[in-house]
Amino acid sequence: MAKLKAVKARSAYCCQACGHIEAKWLGKCPACQEWNSLVEEIATDAPTRQSALGVADGQAPIAITEVSEISGNDRRCSQIAELDRVLGGGLVAGSMVLLGGNPGVGKSTLLIQALAGFSLSRTHAPGGGRVLYATGEESVAQTALRARRVGAAKPEIAIVAETDVEKIIAHAKEAAPAILAVDSIQTVYTPILDSIPGSLAQVRECASRLMQFAKTTGTPTIIVGHVTKDGGLAGPKTLEHLVDVVLQLEGDGGPYRILRAHKNRFGSTQEIGVFEMRGAGMAEVANPSAHLLAERPLGAPGSVVVASADGARPLLVEIQALVAPASAGFARRTVAGVDSNRVALLLAVLAQRANCNVLDRDVFVNVAGGLRLDEPAIDLGIACAVASSARGRAIDAHTVVFGEVGLAGEIRAVPLCEQRLGEAARLGFRRAILPAQNAKQISEAFGLELVAVDRLLAAIAELS
Repeated sequence: MAKLKAVKARSAYCCQACGHIEAKWLGKCPACQEWNSLVEEIATDAPTRQSALGVADGQAPIAITEVSEISGNDRRCSQIAELDRVLGGGLVAGSMVLLGGNPGVGKSTLLIQALAGFSLSRTHAPGGGRVLYATGEESVAQTALRARRVGAAKPEIAIVAETDVEKIIAHAKEAAPAILAVDSIQTVYTPILDSIPGSLAQVRECASRLMQFAKTTGTPTIIVGHVTKDGGLAGPKTLEHLVDVVLQLEGDGGPYRILRAHKNRFGSTQEIGVFEMRGAGMAEVANPSAHLLAERPLGAPGSVVVASADGARPLLVEIQALVAPASAGFARRTVAGVDSNRVALLLAVLAQRANCNVLDRDVFVNVAGGLRLDEPAIDLGIACAVASSARGRAIDAHTVVFGEVGLAGEIRAVPLCEQRLGEAARLGFRRAILPAQNAKQISEAFGLELVAVDRLLAAIAELS
């Protein structure tokens, strides 16, 4: 990297790796020791910003008890219950939301549908129902085409194709919208920096400028962010610290999408929203358990319903297992939707602790519906499904199971027991196999026959 031009009167060098500010150019950053990471940031004659990474209103200190509280009536609802659930009830005035996800997962589709819902939200907040959508990835015609396809073309939504963050803010100040949306933060830039759009310095500075606009005007702002090949949000970590809410839209190739809040200053991070991608856009799934079990085969060996939980939301999911003779001379393990290492561990426990040895046979495990389950409460369901397939005996269709399996074959307690049982009872299940420790602590059985087990061998004996 060639040495940058001479330092001007009011300029500094920012490290793209750690954000350190240095008055002069150096070969490597003195803070993180990264070579050639300093990028020049030149101050212009434009009005100075209030703060580089925060908001300062210049007022004198006041008692915290005198600050007015944000009430539920001040939130703007998107008319999409699954999204509002994750947001904590809607958008808070002056909040900044970062929406991320893999390419093609449906970020822009969900955003335009949400903006259409926000435009119908009539509150006493300034701006009425007007929405400004600044797109830097598509033309105005392309955005309008998608909005018409998903039924989100509303006259209250104004679209502008712009990548200069200063011009976007100028449009927002002139239009005074109720909500500002920017798609995406990696495509916008500020002319006060020489680096290219999408660089660490540009992402940090543009997000800071948008955040200052949101806080000083009280306009909720939504920005879309790209992700890296590892699935993390692209850009500096400062971006996630800066915003109020970080939403991640996830999908593993199936029709279902899960919206999670990895950070939420105005609500819980334990809520999730479930959507189904359709030709007409993202359709919310108000009862995901019923959708996931709609095509469940009854009386088939290897099929078991597990009471899982994602965050604080219970989900009933079908786990399927198939045990077959080894066809290639060695046993294969094919797993979809669960951790393959966890399945290998459970197969060893089945062989050593439950008299069900399938280590020399092919084992296939699948989570129906294309979801991915990571919590240990599904251990007992996987083990029961494998044992059912190996013995050729179907599990009662009205039985639900959950519990963590230890290496000694013990069944350990899991959280949210009553929520799992309540979801099972609501869907018509009559029997639940659960850890004995959980059975001692619950206050309501929801009309279910509870079978408390403390060993894997005892759980398998209760399947038939």
